[in-house]
Amino acid sequence: MSEKKAVVLLSGGLDSTTVAAIAKQQGYVVYALSFDYGQNHKQELDSAARVAQKLGVAQHAVVKVDLRSFGGSALTSDMPIPKHRSAADIGHGVPVTYVPARNTVFLSLALAWAETLSATDIFIGVNALDYSGYPDCRPEFIAAFENMANLGTKIATEGGSRILIHTPLISMTKKQIVQAGLALEVDYSMTTTCYDPSASGEACGGCDACQLRLKGFAEAGVADPAPYRI
Repeated sequence: MSEKKAVVLLSGGLDSTTVAAIAKQQGYVVYALSFDYGQNHKQELDSAARVAQKLGVAQHAVVKVDLRSFGGSALTSDMPIPKHRSAADIGHGVPVTYVPARNTVFLSLALAWAETLSATDIFIGVNALDYSGYPDCRPEFIAAFENMANLGTKIATEGGSRILIHTPLISMTKKQIVQAGLALEVDYSMTTTCYDPSASGEACGGCDACQLRLKGFAEAGVADPAPYRI
């Protein structure tokens, strides 16, 4: 019986780490894919490497894609990171931390790797509840990409296989995500979520990503093991 392979997008953050653990729990042989895309800090790539090793993935690929050459985001430029926004503000509109077409680019490369592996399953940790309003995290986007993947690949058009984009977190709150990961014994101390960490990796505690993460742990009644500089 052939092994069940899956490409899992792994940023090193809370969501993608939880998704990688879910994929492994579901019996997939995990091929983790991370991106050095010109983001302002590389701590998340260090976290992704730690997570990949801890989970015992079959392979961890880090692909360099220079989205910084385009800019357009506070994560790929010198634009300031918004801090201490209200929950209403976080849930309204698309913030400056949105990286133009990032998930389209990442999923396209995940699809390319999956096809070379003869794998038809791709996992991504997008979420459309406790999130920052990114349009490429919505169910409609994922459904459209999956449809495109099945129209534009040899494995689907000639091989008779159907490519599936798995989004196990898409309708979960951050509390539920934390609880799901803890049930799978995920070590969240290895993860990096912050948009603006210190040089030593301490989270700022004030950016949207930190606020949503802290909210999830607080609602789950568990202390966040990540280091903060607040």
